[in-house]
Amino acid sequence: YCGAGCQMVLITEDNKITKVLPFHGGDKYLCPKGIKVADFVHNNKRLLRPLIKKGGEFKEASWDEAIDIVSSRLLEIKKNYGPQSFGFMGSGCFTNEEIYAFQKFARAVIGTNNIDSCARICHIPSLKALMKSIGSATMSNTMDEITDTKVIFIAGYNPEVCHPRLYNKKIKVAKSKGSKIIVMDPRATSAAKIADVFLQIRPGTEIPVLNAMANVIINEGLTDDDFIQNRVEGFSELKDHLQKYTPEYAEAISGVPSALIKEAARIYGNSRSSVALWGMGMTQHICGVDNVSALINLVLLTGNVGVENSGFSPVREQNNVQGASFIGALPDIFPGYKSVTDTAEREKFMKLWGVESLPEEPGLTSTVFIPEVLKGNIKALYIAAENPAVSQANLNLIRKALDEVDFLVVQDIFMTETAKYADVVLPACTFAEKDGTFIRLDRAIQMLEPALDPMGETLLDWMIIKKVAIKMGYGHLFPYESTSDIWEEIRKAIPDLAGISYDRLKGGKSIHMPCPDESHPGTAVRYTKDFPRHGGKALVVAVDYRPPAEMTDEEYPILLTTGRDAHHYNTSTITRHISHLMKLKDGAYIELHPEDAALYGISEGDSVEIKSRRGTAVAAAKITDIVMKGTAFVPFHFGDSPINFVTNNALDPISKTPEYKVCSVKIKKV
Repeated sequence: YCGAGCQMVLITEDNKITKVLPFHGGDKYLCPKGIKVADFVHNNKRLLRPLIKKGGEFKEASWDEAIDIVSSRLLEIKKNYGPQSFGFMGSGCFTNEEIYAFQKFARAVIGTNNIDSCARICHIPSLKALMKSIGSATMSNTMDEITDTKVIFIAGYNPEVCHPRLYNKKIKVAKSKGSKIIVMDPRATSAAKIADVFLQIRPGTEIPVLNAMANVIINEGLTDDDFIQNRVEGFSELKDHLQKYTPEYAEAISGVPSALIKEAARIYGNSRSSVALWGMGMTQHICGVDNVSALINLVLLTGNVGVENSGFSPVREQNNVQGASFIGALPDIFPGYKSVTDTAEREKFMKLWGVESLPEEPGLTSTVFIPEVLKGNIKALYIAAENPAVSQANLNLIRKALDEVDFLVVQDIFMTETAKYADVVLPACTFAEKDGTFIRLDRAIQMLEPALDPMGETLLDWMIIKKVAIKMGYGHLFPYESTSDIWEEIRKAIPDLAGISYDRLKGGKSIHMPCPDESHPGTAVRYTKDFPRHGGKALVVAVDYRPPAEMTDEEYPILLTTGRDAHHYNTSTITRHISHLMKLKDGAYIELHPEDAALYGISEGDSVEIKSRRGTAVAAAKITDIVMKGTAFVPFHFGDSPINFVTNNALDPISKTPEYKVCSVKIKKV
């Protein structure tokens, strides 16, 4: 599930999981989702044979028949419309090896950079902001250090729900040891309830608060002047820019009392052992990149990076979303965060892969190339272990595109909402049947070893990709006989992984990248001397507040925000097939403030219609003061009435990430 990397032991008998235990190392912790993984692995709704749509209905087929259709249609579309008529969506739950094979297929076989992953809708704004300020986009320190951090700033992130182990075994332990906690969020989450300062913002007003904190830190002399002088660029410009962002100015926009903003700034600014954790509450805005830049500024102004028990932490949600971006499932980045426009890097991959050319221009993001179907520009989609029919914003538009695309291939373990639109569905293995590696949210490489033989006729995802490549005449590009063969090529492609062999990871061990050679222990703390940015210095970036793309009005008077629920994950492709979790939470709900519920005559448990300018969803009412008056919250997991029919597909201009976190709606009891 998540990027915390909790390891488990699967006890098996007769190719069936009989028990799930926490791994004997580490803190021996599994959340309820982890404990019950056997339920979905052995679920009778697993896809076990390829499916081909004939006459609007799916029919079981052999692998040869399915691969013949996929390969012939891809070749036909490539010949008739060119490589740029394709869109590929890889997965944040793939292993690194599968991600690598998938992006290589898109680039070297099809010839397109139109490849993306779920990273697009979570932390690509973090990547863009960090690459600009730091020159790299990974977490600076390790999870274990959080327990000894003196100040923890949690921004737009609900750790109890997103990463239960990180919350219970790191953040709460730090709190018990005296750490100060600052939380900035529209909702009074569990973390907010244990916080020393809770900055409850109106959705979409992060920048005024963060800029005002920076204003206080500068004006009250709380900056680390030596660090700024020696390791930071852009300070004088930022200082001038922030003059208007007083706490009082921020209060007028955000609703956060100026006294609380000052208190938070002083707590953070006075500490040289502070960590900033942020999630999708920061990134899923039309100003998501700027939000992250404003937070990075606080880290750099106070010198809280490059030392232990400190740093910045974009807490990636999905189990290998860090790998999805780092290994290259992005339209502008080769494996290792190397730009596709860099001639030297492109030539390196051409030589490594044995191809004469690779596409030179950045491709389209998934949030762009799926809608481009409706303009006739995208003719084929290949979607692997992703479910955009639930996860993307403005689903009426997205589902229309999935329905109208000339050819759609879906590779997954269940018949997802997206798979229902497919022309061919290819059945893949679950994690319990795989080997390979993941990158934990704090850069630790972990190894996955198979506990079971593949169910039915399912195949490892990289094997499916290889089969298609062979049939298309490109088998020479995929000479792999095992997952380890792919990993060895990855080690050649990415210097930061060169020292991490399978042998070093066996037995539940992990190594933090960068790790340049096999004598290297791995890197716990990054950026101790310089930053991987041109010139070696970091950059503070002046950003301005921009209102959300959509604000409330007389017709749509409620501000809606979305997020996670503790009992489900992403589009609930897996968790809906776990009966224990479905008993705990079996459908969508909407959190409403008591005064709003009273105004609309809504009681606890009532069905509520939620309507925006784009679409409608229905959820059960949950009356609570966790949300502010005039705002509402709905989790995004539930495919029976997806809230993303309602959400806004307005995009951040840099990251092309939708503004899931703010849209205006009207509600009524139904």
